[in-house]
Amino acid sequence: MASSVPVHGNWIAGKWVPARSGRTFENRNPADVTDLIGRFADSDERDAKEAVDVAAEAYKSWRLVPGPQRGEILYRLGEILRDRKEQYARDMTREMGKVLKEARGDVQEAIDMAFLMGGEGRRLHGQTTPSELPNKFAMSVRAPIGVCAFITPWNFPMAIPAWKTTAALVCGNTVVIKPATDTPLSVVNFARALADAGLPPGVFNMVSGSGSKVGMPLLKDPRVKVVSFTGSTSVGQTINEACAPSFKHVHLEMGGKNPIIVMDDANLELAVDGSIWGAFGTSGQRCTASSRLLVHKKVVRKFTAMMAERANALRVGSGLDEKNEMGPSVNESQLDTVLDYISIGKAEGAKCVAGGRRLAGKAHEKGWFVAPTVFADCHRTMRVAREEIFGPVTSIVPISSLEEAIDVANDSEYGLSSAIFTQDVNKAFVAMRDLEAGIFYVNLPTIGAETHLPFGGTKKTGNGHREAGLAALDVFSEWKSIYVDYSGTIQKAQIDVPAGEASAKKKK
Repeated sequence: MASSVPVHGNWIAGKWVPARSGRTFENRNPADVTDLIGRFADSDERDAKEAVDVAAEAYKSWRLVPGPQRGEILYRLGEILRDRKEQYARDMTREMGKVLKEARGDVQEAIDMAFLMGGEGRRLHGQTTPSELPNKFAMSVRAPIGVCAFITPWNFPMAIPAWKTTAALVCGNTVVIKPATDTPLSVVNFARALADAGLPPGVFNMVSGSGSKVGMPLLKDPRVKVVSFTGSTSVGQTINEACAPSFKHVHLEMGGKNPIIVMDDANLELAVDGSIWGAFGTSGQRCTASSRLLVHKKVVRKFTAMMAERANALRVGSGLDEKNEMGPSVNESQLDTVLDYISIGKAEGAKCVAGGRRLAGKAHEKGWFVAPTVFADCHRTMRVAREEIFGPVTSIVPISSLEEAIDVANDSEYGLSSAIFTQDVNKAFVAMRDLEAGIFYVNLPTIGAETHLPFGGTKKTGNGHREAGLAALDVFSEWKSIYVDYSGTIQKAQIDVPAGEASAKKKK
């Protein structure tokens, strides 16, 4: 059986090549650790350097390819991903654990981004503006930057690489990506789709391996001009510090502790539906997970009972079974982290009304499964109500007013996503204005962003840049302002008096 296990190399210069070390690492199904998905290149700094060598050389010609042609390749990518959606979704569920309907949604995000950025190949809008001087033309254009290094997470193993890659490529950059070691197969599949779409060799390169052996060399290579990272705030800070001496462009998408406010006038059925999906979608392994539920005291008892009933009824198991509603934690370490936080919550005095344990039994004995957990009667200062857990755990904090809810929601080092359930449009707009977050929802949970709007957050969630939407183009391009003077003279801006102003003075 061992000989039948696929072995995957790095994708460099349009070819699959083994790691220089000859080593590989295993990729196993978190729902059934006896299921060995494949072995992947365990790379080091030599492989990272080779990939950057190739990407730097490819940049010389790729940046000169007309934008519409770059866009056509991305459009073909979207068509290929659409045709392979089911296959890629099943591969993703097997290596990452999320249920199939969510894995299909992950691939769909990649499809959507390919089509969105494919269209930008014929736009990439700059500005034209009147000059303050006669016989002079003024405009701005986007210019590519160079080699981009991506370090991507395991929770959205195709969507997030697609967010970054399609925006970078349409601007004329080349890419070296280090996928998460828990989910390399999804990026292997993405590389195959790009190659089949006609992307020239060397424009997109993948090197698998650890952050210390692959990621850090990419950060330190002076030929890498842009680094884009999605992951924890602590790792993001390390990346920012490593890139600072060389003034690389750095884009960071990091943690969240996202609140849903449930007011006393809310449709409770709707609010519970949203909170269940927000808290336990992807087993709570989303930076946008609804991990704080700030519920008005007038309805908190009823809301808590409804949440507990719904959470206890969720069907948990292998994501490949269409009947299951939630999958496993991605690995044993993440499972241990979640269980540690459950113990912390209980020790802090939070009331565990659902879950609170590792799942055992025949359906769960081979995987990393935690029961969907709801803590009630939480205080805003409890660790389970303040720290990112990245698992199926949510905390209910009673509040007495919208003003208190906003104060509690903003009392966080993160500012990614936020939401309110209310039937009062005035309350909705106050919350929309006052909540400190990059994403805001009304009568929806804190998850579920669409690709044509900017994605990202404030405070320690990010460093001011955004993924997706047209805002993503700003990460991967430089503005170049251009002036064309056809007067035949040297006109000095702000110094030479325009003709219209001079004529006005003569009339006076």
